[in-house]
Amino acid sequence: MVSMKDIANRAGVSIGTVSLVLNGKTENRVSQKTSEKVLQIAKELNYEPNAAAKTLKMRKSNTIGFLTDSIGSSPYAGTILLGAQDAARKLGYVLLVVNTNGDEQLEKQSLSVMRSYQPDGYIYALMFHQKVTVPSQLEGIPTVVVDGEDQRGVVPSYFPDEFSIGYDATTRLAQAGCQRIAYIGSSQGIVAEINRYEGYRQALADAGLEFDDHLVGHYEIEELGDNEAAAARHLISSAQPDGIFCFNDQRAAVVYDAARELGLAIGRDISIVGVDNQTIIAPLLIPRLTTVELPHYAMGYQGVLRLIAQMDGVEALQPLVVSDPYAATVLKQMDMQSVSLRCELLEKQSVA
Repeated sequence: MVSMKDIANRAGVSIGTVSLVLNGKTENRVSQKTSEKVLQIAKELNYEPNAAAKTLKMRKSNTIGFLTDSIGSSPYAGTILLGAQDAARKLGYVLLVVNTNGDEQLEKQSLSVMRSYQPDGYIYALMFHQKVTVPSQLEGIPTVVVDGEDQRGVVPSYFPDEFSIGYDATTRLAQAGCQRIAYIGSSQGIVAEINRYEGYRQALADAGLEFDDHLVGHYEIEELGDNEAAAARHLISSAQPDGIFCFNDQRAAVVYDAARELGLAIGRDISIVGVDNQTIIAPLLIPRLTTVELPHYAMGYQGVLRLIAQMDGVEALQPLVVSDPYAATVLKQMDMQSVSLRCELLEKQSVA
C-alpha cells in the first residue's frame, strides 16, 4: 500500500507537507506548484487514504457494518436491508454492506476489510431464522443479530415469533370451520420449522381438534419438483384435510397445484394458509393466498435502532419516539437480549 512517505520521497518534500496537501489544508502554508506536484504523484501512485487512520482521528465513523449471508441478493429477505438503511439514515449513519453467500472464509476476509474502516458497530443478518455463533472478530464491538439468534445469548437478536406463526395460521383455519387441518412442513430441522410445527400442534389442542400424524408431511422443496407435488397430492387424497397450513408460500404453491389436480376448489373445498408473503409467489396465486408476512423490514429497522442505542446511548433515539413507533418499542426492549417479533396474518381469498 502506498504511504504518504512514498509520495514525500518522490516529490522531495516532507511528510507533513504531503499531509497538508492531501487533507486540503494548504492555504498560506504550501505553494500551488508544490500542491499540484504532490497531488499528481499521489494520483500516479494510486494513493488511497487510510480509512482506519481517519476514523481513529475522528473517533467515530458514523458507519455500520452490515454483514449478511445472502439477504442482499434475495427477493425474499431483501427488505431487511431496506429497513436497516432507513433507520440508519434517520440517525446519520450509512451502511457498509457485504454479502458472503454463506462462505465462512469469505466472511472472515470481508470482516478484515470492513474493520479497516472502523464501523461503529455491526449488523449480522441471516437469510432465514437460525441459531448462530457470531464471528470472533466482532467480540467487544457493538453487534446485533437480525433474523437469527446468538447461540450464547450474549448478542442482542431480532427474529420472527415462529411459534405464533404456526399458532395464528392454524387458528385461522380452525375459525373458518376446518376440522382436519394438515401441516405441510420442511424436512430441515431449522428453528422456523420446529417452532411453527409446535404452534400448529398447540393451536389444534386449543381449538379442541385431535392431532393426526397422517395430516403432517415434512418435505424438502428447494425447487418445485414432481416428487413434492406427488407427495402433496397423496397427503390430500389419503388424509382428506379441509384446511392446510404450509410452512411457506413456496409449499403453498405446490399444494395449490395438487388440490386443483384433485378437483378441489381452493377457498371453498379446501382452505390454505402460507407464510412469507413472497412477492413472486403470493400475489400471483389464484385465488389470492392468505399468508403470514414475515417482519423483514421491522427486523432490519429495529435491529439498527437497537445497535445505535448501544453505541450512542438510549438518548440517541429520543428524538424519534414521538413520530416513530419502532423507536419507542426498541427503548422498551433494551433489557432483552432476544426479541421475537409477532407476524401479521394477511387475509386474502384462500380460506373459506
